[in-house]
Amino acid sequence: MTIGTILRRAGVRAIHLQSVSLGCIALCIGLWMRAKTLDQEERGNAERRALFVGLWPPTFWLISESVRREESR
Repeated sequence: MTIGTILRRAGVRAIHLQSVSLGCIALCIGLWMRAKTLDQEERGNAERRALFVGLWPPTFWLISESVRREESR
């Protein structure tokens, strides 16, 4: 049983995960812009947080492709 099968049975559609992926991109950009407004002491942690969130979109997008394959079966 794959992740795509489990999520599809739970009612998750591919478009939901693609929307989450695009939302993560927007969140990453927002966090990065906010990091530029902080002082030097807090900026490093804020930029790391933005980079961490920036790693999520490809993962959600690939999981959505797995769900899409399940939808087409």
